[in-house]
Amino acid sequence: MTPHDPMARETSPGRNPAWPILSRRAWLQSTASGFGYLAFAALAYEQALRDTAAAATENPLAPKPPHFPPKAKRVIFLCMDGGPSHVDTFDYKPRLKADDGKAPPRSGGGGFRFGRLMASPFQFRQHGQSGLWISELFPQLARHADKLCLLHGMQTDLPNHPQAFLQMHCGIFQFPRPSMGAWILYGLGTENQNLPGFITINPPLGNGGPANYGAAFLPAMYQGTRIGRGFGGFGGPGGPQAVANLQNPRQSLAAQRVQLDYLQRLNRQALDESGGHSEIEGLIASYELAFRMQGELPKLLDISNESASTLRLYGLDGRGSAAAPGGAGGNPGPARAAFAQQCLLARRFAEAGVRFIEVTLGGWDHHRNIKEALAASCAAIDQPIAALLQDLEQRGLLRDTLVLWGGEFGRTPTAQGDGRDHNARGFTMWMAGGGVKGGFAYGRTDDHGFEAVEGKVHIHDWHATILYLLGLDHEKLTYRHAGRDMRLTDVKGHVVKEIIA
Repeated sequence: MTPHDPMARETSPGRNPAWPILSRRAWLQSTASGFGYLAFAALAYEQALRDTAAAATENPLAPKPPHFPPKAKRVIFLCMDGGPSHVDTFDYKPRLKADDGKAPPRSGGGGFRFGRLMASPFQFRQHGQSGLWISELFPQLARHADKLCLLHGMQTDLPNHPQAFLQMHCGIFQFPRPSMGAWILYGLGTENQNLPGFITINPPLGNGGPANYGAAFLPAMYQGTRIGRGFGGFGGPGGPQAVANLQNPRQSLAAQRVQLDYLQRLNRQALDESGGHSEIEGLIASYELAFRMQGELPKLLDISNESASTLRLYGLDGRGSAAAPGGAGGNPGPARAAFAQQCLLARRFAEAGVRFIEVTLGGWDHHRNIKEALAASCAAIDQPIAALLQDLEQRGLLRDTLVLWGGEFGRTPTAQGDGRDHNARGFTMWMAGGGVKGGFAYGRTDDHGFEAVEGKVHIHDWHATILYLLGLDHEKLTYRHAGRDMRLTDVKGHVVKEIIA
């Protein structure tokens, strides 16, 4: 080596011969290149951010592979806002009838039991080959007993509507959390890029309101799309189904496209300058989705093209109004017609590729007059839900559509006047289709129905099981937020494999 060789090594005493001595020229050459490398790395990083943001913006809701082979592809959640009484619907308690009017036994679980036991005013019978016990309030649904998987050991944390309703939807009520539908859409994407992947029909104004279908810290594109709002807010029988600003009466589609292209250029510029921002990405995606929805959603909302036999199945005549009443409770009028339309729309959305559909019916908080009030509530849903199950099965959709039914908690076996109070310690929900065992009852409450004593299923377990049926591991479906990996089930929950077919 020459003395000017940049790799020449120092051999004088006290020096490590492994360290080279760099000439001034070599040092300037290497550091000059280093500055270039730094600049190049910075530019490459910024371009990677832009590419990532652009990819997310182009197709943020594209179908994603599940963690393992799923049994269900989509969910229809029939949400009964208010807390249906399990001991009057699906949880048969002959001991409650025998002890009618007596003081309740002391709780073995430390709970307080007040008042007097009140027998159900409704008769129960066994149905189907499975022999499931179902109340006379559901004569039509009872014909599908062998499709139902009854969860008799359900539990939640608090017997208060706002907290329990939020926990049922979001897993936790203390802090803002994404809803179950948002988590599922985040994990799986959607199969129809012209429709929302998560639709909520007639969500309540209270009990958390939009938080029940919100995305919280997940990207905004995963929140639910609301159709109608509040009890009775869905539109009258045969009336238009409300989706705000679905169509523009002042501009043609071509003019809207020109306007939208200009806005999107501004939005993408803001996205580039921010280095990637989920709210801006969500805005870009929502604008594009809203434009595409104008062509497809109105056709789905119009049920007039359904066959006469299908409308009769749901209890609707040719104009979409209520047909002849049937079952306990008489004719509930507009509530039944509206719910029938909602169930029919749920099937149409599922068939069109929507990932998560929720249908809500309020009015289940029966503190008073439970005999007449509960009968009317059940009459409003009996035929529509039975029709939904039959319709899904006839179209080959039930096997990979998970249908859920239930409310935020149950009711007490004791009387509150002529009604029942809240009960979070034990109640019933059911599932159908989507890989669960049909004609199966899992779990048990005590002899009067106060609390779960076998096969307990906490709301966290319910969520974990729903995700499992969709091919998602609830411990792996996470999103980094506030310094930790968040998930729907928080740090709890286990899959109830006993109910899986």
